[in-house]
Amino acid sequence: MSDNQSQDKKIRVLIGKVGLDGHDRGAKVIAAAFRDAGIEVIYTGLRQTPETIVEAALQEDVDAIGISILSGAHMTIFPKVKKLMDDKGLTDVLLFGGGIIPEADIDELKKLGIGQLFTPGTPTFETINYVKNWVLQNKERENL
Repeated sequence: MSDNQSQDKKIRVLIGKVGLDGHDRGAKVIAAAFRDAGIEVIYTGLRQTPETIVEAALQEDVDAIGISILSGAHMTIFPKVKKLMDDKGLTDVLLFGGGIIPEADIDELKKLGIGQLFTPGTPTFETINYVKNWVLQNKERENL
């Protein structure tokens, strides 16, 4: 398959809010930025569980899952989502996120296999470029 054909398939990203955190402005901003950059976005909305996020990712055949967390529950939510992803065979799907996450916690989560975690003020293009580059480097693109 030619390079042009492989570029035709859009990257698919699921964006979600897990738990009781009702602040979704950041998630909506990043979802719109991804969409504007030509990435297909599935936004699951507020108050999702790790199980619903992973199930939606499976059903939608996404390349990446982005979770927004402002509640302080990141050390519980990200590992749980990652374990569910591994259990369901989503080992080729990027898990990344954003929110108010201390640097020490970011380092610990990365050791668990979580991708980049973006903090407030990160330009949207950095997140978009990270996801695009990860997908291009890590996903099997020959079935596109």
